[in-house]
Amino acid sequence: MPWTFTLAELDAAAALLHAGGVMAYPTEAVFGLGCDPHDPAAFAKIFALKQRPATQGVLLIAAEFAQVERYIDFVQVPAAVLARVRASWPGPHTWIFPRSAAVPGWVAGAHAGIALRVTAHEPAAALCRAFGGALVSTSANPHGAPPAKDAPTVRGYFGDTLDGLLDAPLGAQDRPTTIRDALTGAIIRG
Repeated sequence: MPWTFTLAELDAAAALLHAGGVMAYPTEAVFGLGCDPHDPAAFAKIFALKQRPATQGVLLIAAEFAQVERYIDFVQVPAAVLARVRASWPGPHTWIFPRSAAVPGWVAGAHAGIALRVTAHEPAAALCRAFGGALVSTSANPHGAPPAKDAPTVRGYFGDTLDGLLDAPLGAQDRPTTIRDALTGAIIRG
């Protein structure tokens, strides 16, 4: 079974992530799978676990704006757009930005932009703070299966193939966050 961490063991959970591990952790509505976005081997493991094509890309979740700002191409983002997005954070809002050169190609997949969220969900934010940066966030489920909403479902889906599990409560959202295009406001995922 995956190593299970509590909120009191976030330093150990962060160490597992820094060592290339893949961890399931609670987000606003479902459990997510996460890893260091700059670790291609860990990233490949997530897509193997999900049995999903890597071209689909993933979003990055963070505890504060400073953890995601390096991934945004600010030249293409008007000040009013940035102000609108920042006013929605921290919160259950995911925004797609033009991506900077700091975004690893494997994270964006076939997409021109990068999806980012500064979460207000404390367990996920605490994990990002302990890790010291943004983490990959993609729903904890095999491709085509419903996202896991509890630790037993995560274990049932992935068993020993998952490195770690942060066993903490989900947020109060009833479904995954809405994803919007930061420049146009268009809803990509409702």
